[in-house]
Amino acid sequence: MRISQTTLWMLCGLAAVVAGCGTDYYRVNDPAGTKEYYTTKIEQTKTGAIAFTDQKSGSVVTLQSSEVKKISEDDFKAAVKGGQKND
Repeated sequence: MRISQTTLWMLCGLAAVVAGCGTDYYRVNDPAGTKEYYTTKIEQTKTGAIAFTDQKSGSVVTLQSSEVKKISEDDFKAAVKGGQKND
């Protein structure tokens, strides 16, 4: 019994580590304009809009209508780096 309980705890720990390692990257387009936003987390509001923090500007953005596309980490980093201001 002791071995199976230890194995169970190890599997739970492994699952927690694997679940925490994945980050998704998104490009969000506003169909009303030509603006593109980049984020790693999107939340849906009660009204059906989406809210997120744009990683290029640091602004919190809420869009009623949007196009969301999952992108690679490399594309995300290149886009965000290109949008940062050098102070």
